[in-house]
Amino acid sequence: MDDTTVSPADGAGAGAVSRRRLLAGGALTVGGALAGAGIGVAATDGDGSAGSAPAASRQQAPAYGTQRIAFHGRHQAGIATPAQAHAVFLGFDLAKGVDRAALGRMMRLLTDDAARLTRGEPALADTEGELAALPARLTVTFGFGPGLFTAAGLEHQRPASLAPLPRFSIDRLQDRFCGGDLLVQICADDPLTVAHAQRMLIKDARSFARLRWAQRGFRRGRGVEDDGVTQRNLMGQLDGTANPAPGGDVFAGAVWTDSGPAWLKDGGTTLVLRRVRIELETWDAADTKAREFTVGRRLATGAPLTGKAEKDLPDFDAKNELGFPVIADQAHIRRAHVTDDRARIFRRPYNYDDAPAADGRPDTGLLFASFQRDIGEQFLPIQRRLAAADLLNQWTTPIGSAVFAIPPGCPPDGWIGQSLLE
Repeated sequence: MDDTTVSPADGAGAGAVSRRRLLAGGALTVGGALAGAGIGVAATDGDGSAGSAPAASRQQAPAYGTQRIAFHGRHQAGIATPAQAHAVFLGFDLAKGVDRAALGRMMRLLTDDAARLTRGEPALADTEGELAALPARLTVTFGFGPGLFTAAGLEHQRPASLAPLPRFSIDRLQDRFCGGDLLVQICADDPLTVAHAQRMLIKDARSFARLRWAQRGFRRGRGVEDDGVTQRNLMGQLDGTANPAPGGDVFAGAVWTDSGPAWLKDGGTTLVLRRVRIELETWDAADTKAREFTVGRRLATGAPLTGKAEKDLPDFDAKNELGFPVIADQAHIRRAHVTDDRARIFRRPYNYDDAPAADGRPDTGLLFASFQRDIGEQFLPIQRRLAAADLLNQWTTPIGSAVFAIPPGCPPDGWIGQSLLE
């Protein structure tokens, strides 16, 4: 495919090419060809320079704003990447008639958008290109839900355990937070960067899919704590202490898929996204000892009740002076504990805090994002134990659930999902 230069629309001149005109003209619609939108397309200003922000403002930008995460590679970014401060998870339903060929056109376009934006460059025909100039560690991660494989006639390529999770006794699921054929996870250290990337990607997906849900989350702001510190959720708990460390053999064995369909094995993984509402007002009524008994860890340090430091291994055999387990049988860390490294999951959670109800009651919780090589072998056994007898269930309620296969990354001349859809 020939490289093409497309300038953002800056007026009504005959040479201006807007995104709306490209889409309306059929070049990027479900039935059209991806004319002029190859991976090598370069969006430029009138002087031929990449991006639209004045050079002076780019030079004065703080280091956090200019930091970039490479988009291309064997694995998609946004998984092993240290979690950014802001995130939005977008779930799409495919439009009627979108088939395998149309999915290929969509993923070429979305891949091109994501690659540009993560470099700090405007997306194709981006009319607000100034907003792309500070990527702030932006990552865009794509996932394929069970319905995508049906639409593409690729059921035989769907991972065996990629299916909607069973309804657990603790679930109170709401359709508006469940399912989805396509996932777009957008993360960055700046909420304006996230909002702009969201708008660009939704606009380009619109010809192929409709937005089913958008779930926004946050962590502490970049620089508030040292990088690598385990962050707290809105219950005050350190969240992710037992995570395998990215880059190590344990992480690789737990996260990157090494069996099943060939297209997923070369750098892919799976994602379970659970929206968990937290009953903060009743949690507020529990004292510190009750909270620590429930979780099995000290709230102040994150140390297990049998240890002194956050990373100390819990001693599940330890007894108190009355002969009872120091860490209760129903404590969260005991119910979530696994002994086989390949059975571990990698948590990458975000808090959410939406508009309170009219009476002031909070709408608060956790976007629990779990990456693992196989949902059936890793996530489901843990979730079954938690659903059966986790003391935290008194204060937490799952209200959303979705599963996705996360394709491998791609080289600069490729696109996400190419090995499946081409």
